[in-house]
Amino acid sequence: MSAAKLLFAGTPDFALASLMALVESGHMPDAVLTQPDRPAGRGKKLKASPVKEFALGENIPVWQPQTLKDAKVVADIAALEPDVLVVAAYGLILPQAVLDVPNAGCLNVHASLLPRWRGAAPIQQTILNGDEKTGVCLMHMEAGLDTGPVYVSATTNIEADESAGELHDRLAWMGGELLHENIDDIVAGNMEAIPQDEALATYAAKIRKQDARIDWNQPAQFVRRQVRAYNPVPGASFEFADEQIKCWRASIVQDIEAVAGMVVRADKDGIDVACAQGGLRLVEVQRPGRRKVSAGELAGQLDLAGEQLG
Repeated sequence: MSAAKLLFAGTPDFALASLMALVESGHMPDAVLTQPDRPAGRGKKLKASPVKEFALGENIPVWQPQTLKDAKVVADIAALEPDVLVVAAYGLILPQAVLDVPNAGCLNVHASLLPRWRGAAPIQQTILNGDEKTGVCLMHMEAGLDTGPVYVSATTNIEADESAGELHDRLAWMGGELLHENIDDIVAGNMEAIPQDEALATYAAKIRKQDARIDWNQPAQFVRRQVRAYNPVPGASFEFADEQIKCWRASIVQDIEAVAGMVVRADKDGIDVACAQGGLRLVEVQRPGRRKVSAGELAGQLDLAGEQLG
């Protein structure tokens, strides 16, 4: 089925892994859809998405519509007569008019074990919730948010110290592999998509900056999961002396009894903070506008022992 006419829609690095897997396996898309270039960095210069940069390097036509609700855009997609539209972290809603175009429908690479964690931030929510396993699914898309039937999935254990960024990279690679192994059978109609169990559905909303503010009134286990879930974006943070300090790595400390948010120890080995249950040892931190440092280095910069963190 290498001759199948294929379109691809995706934007960030997670999508890039799937696009690369398709190209490397001989499934060259007739065109790639990706979001418009966005301002990035301190200079706010327009930056192309990872998917666009790769596609241009492979001489694949790139389309960057602001929306897929434009009738001309739908007509342009239909004119290519695709057998399938593969979607991975595209970032734009596909209206029914687009979903109806490909002969074999639209196929989504989703970073969770559906129906668990539908929505925009399944990887962060998986870690935040303390799930022991996660994975990737190939889902036949329909109008609802990640509600379509699932063709196939792959499962992996979540490591105890794994950050969202590290898990993201593993799942992106797994998604590409799953796509490579199954795309031909799906397009040929040799695989059945199994409906999701709505009773088991959970939702992972888009991450907001305020979600990543550390709440010391939570158990230490939860706060540590916050640190992992929001690394690298947007970064779990706390306030001290009018500074919003980010914590990138932390570990659990047992037998701490103090008011939640109290710094009970701050020295070259780290910074220990009391939580509602247990305590958290800050390992890697970052002050605004500065580089990441060990918590021991921060303890040498700021007089933290005995202070209350916000």
